[in-house]
Amino acid sequence: MKDLPLDARVLGGGDGLVVVLLHGFGAPGTDLVPLAREIPAPQGTRWVLPAAPIALPPEYGSGRAWWMIDVMRMQEAMASGKERDLSREVPEGMAEAHAKVTALLDVLVTDHGVRRERIVLGGFSQGAMLSCDVALRTSEPLAGLALMSGTLLAEDEWTPLMPRRAGLRVMQSHGKSDPLLPFGVAERLRDALTQAGLDVTWTPFQGGHEIPMPVVRAFGDLLHACARDAGCS
Repeated sequence: MKDLPLDARVLGGGDGLVVVLLHGFGAPGTDLVPLAREIPAPQGTRWVLPAAPIALPPEYGSGRAWWMIDVMRMQEAMASGKERDLSREVPEGMAEAHAKVTALLDVLVTDHGVRRERIVLGGFSQGAMLSCDVALRTSEPLAGLALMSGTLLAEDEWTPLMPRRAGLRVMQSHGKSDPLLPFGVAERLRDALTQAGLDVTWTPFQGGHEIPMPVVRAFGDLLHACARDAGCS
């Protein structure tokens, strides 16, 4: 795929699902390529793995970000054992990142013949937060949503938007010992999505801020269900 608005790796071929997968803060744009190759996806699935637009300082190597975070604040919270609840926050820079991902989805549809009802959007950590924001703030069709180790943001803005996504398939995962984004806040996001009528498959696991094999399998299950719904499996 050429002329995408974000630098992206594209894997696979066919006319099935198109999975747009967003990496987390501090990771390189290729971070989730091994995951895409590991997930048991339906035949004909294509993967689009964009690099976030912000290049981080040299200490992050080739790491990138969708928006900047207060690393010192995060480290202080972890050191003190204080729960890091970001649910009332609307991060500076999220709107700009949202616009870039929305533009990417638009180009996939207008220039590459992708059908919106065959797009699965998802991500890990910051990428999961951005995926959720994009899904909730647009009424365009989506096949599914994958939220891996994300958290609840912009609660006052997100919650009223959730009911219009009723019926959307969601796979949400989170580690019970996640030191960065509390498990309890992820449960609040799960409950809000479920109460709004989204079809949430909850995949908790014993572990931290990671993507273990149960999540890989759950992601594969989501894709197979979405492919059946979209008539491409």
